[in-house]
Amino acid sequence: LLRLYSSNTIMELLLNNFGSVNKYLLRFSKYHKVRTANIRNYSLSSLDDNSTTAKLSATADPTTDLATSGQKAQHKRTQNSLHIAVIGVPNAGKSTFINNLINHRVCPTSSKVHTTRKSSKAIYTTGQTQLVFYDTPGLVTPREIKRHNLEQSFKSAYKHAIQHADIIACMHDVSNSWTRNALHSTVIETLNEYKHLPSFLILNKIDALRSKRVLLELIRVLTNNTINTTQSVGNKNQRRQYKRIEESNDKPVTNSEDKKDVSWSNFQEVFLVSSITGSGLNDIQDYLTRVAKERSWEYSKGSFTDEKPEALIVESVRARLLDYLPQEIPYNLHSAIEYFSEENGTIYASVEVTCPSARIERLICGESNGKLRQITERVTSDLVETFGKPISLTISTRSKKTE
Repeated sequence: LLRLYSSNTIMELLLNNFGSVNKYLLRFSKYHKVRTANIRNYSLSSLDDNSTTAKLSATADPTTDLATSGQKAQHKRTQNSLHIAVIGVPNAGKSTFINNLINHRVCPTSSKVHTTRKSSKAIYTTGQTQLVFYDTPGLVTPREIKRHNLEQSFKSAYKHAIQHADIIACMHDVSNSWTRNALHSTVIETLNEYKHLPSFLILNKIDALRSKRVLLELIRVLTNNTINTTQSVGNKNQRRQYKRIEESNDKPVTNSEDKKDVSWSNFQEVFLVSSITGSGLNDIQDYLTRVAKERSWEYSKGSFTDEKPEALIVESVRARLLDYLPQEIPYNLHSAIEYFSEENGTIYASVEVTCPSARIERLICGESNGKLRQITERVTSDLVETFGKPISLTISTRSKKTE
């Protein structure tokens, strides 16, 4: 901002009431040797030889070159965004993680695998940063697609999400003792295919583990020992705990498998979270906000998803059918919206569930339609949480053929 014509003059601009330029004060060093200097559109005049202050007055329109003020205003207007593809095997907790992180229920969840059938967006805006999460279907093999009657586009859905992402979040379930010591082959294949994108590892469901030592060894195995657990993992308290464990004399149990076949060496960070309790979610929010790119938002500040309300309702019904029906039955049902409207702040909707047979229809309805009422009440509760307004929901059933 200061352009002086004397190298012997040292000045500090005191930024008080910048809008009133003629009231600015400039403080000289006591050894100043000039009485006048030009500062862009302003003229500086010392009061006298013994003064250590000077008055700054405008020589032109003071609104034409308010550099600092303009930079501050521009900084306030600057928007940042980041697109995150959340990948992992089925039932790793991706949807629950996203819902709790954005504090909004937009991704359908259930206790069964393959709740998410297509890629969808969940939007979280904080301050000047907008985070767009892609909730992707679980990474599957062709055999699993056939077994669970999944759409043929199921396997390519996550690829579409990653192709539009800036960073990959790899979700790994540590509660399953049979699978936690290795990244699934489909996960490693995906990370290899998109290795040009940065990625980070999320160890989910840590509330199911009692031993911190298990987590420490998992980090070493899954990252091929490329992550320093005392510097790059979790929050400060967690890092202190791991440092004490590393300094102890006990040796952790090592994985007998080849680490190169079960790990990924290019993770930039590792986060330890519990999607259920919310532990560790703030650390991920802070990290993603920090690495966001400077660019305009894609969605308005109040947006939380790009899905239509009708689609959210149908997906919520389908997710609860997965919870209430046994084995493969819910995967063979088809749910569709019959009616949707919003009047006076209340959403009215009707969903029809098509069953492959009358026997399955009776199973869904239960005695005196008791089970269907339970499902309807549970879905209604989910939708109130999603939309934040009253919901009047009706679920009906029909069968393709009678027996």
